[in-house]
Amino acid sequence: MAMAQQQNRLESGGMSGLERLELRVSSMINHPVAQIQRWVTIHRLDTDGQREWEEVMGLLSETGCIDMTFNDDESVTLRWEVIDNKDRPGEMVEAELESAPF
Repeated sequence: MAMAQQQNRLESGGMSGLERLELRVSSMINHPVAQIQRWVTIHRLDTDGQREWEEVMGLLSETGCIDMTFNDDESVTLRWEVIDNKDRPGEMVEAELESAPF
């Protein structure tokens, strides 16, 4: 149902500037090439408002596994390391549950 609502919002053009920026940044981070090289440069577009840009950059800066470099051209380069499953408690618990002998 949430996917249908998101599709309707996309079709009607009712996305806020913050939602568009979040979607763009998320797509860039999750792109297969970015995942292989473990870095991506995000450029601020003319359509990105100052408040929205600062909010998304603030959220990214709170993420401990991301190294942010603010470039002179107002772009931001994000770098991250591969996270081992041992460092991810939620997935580790799921893996332990799957291998339970009972």
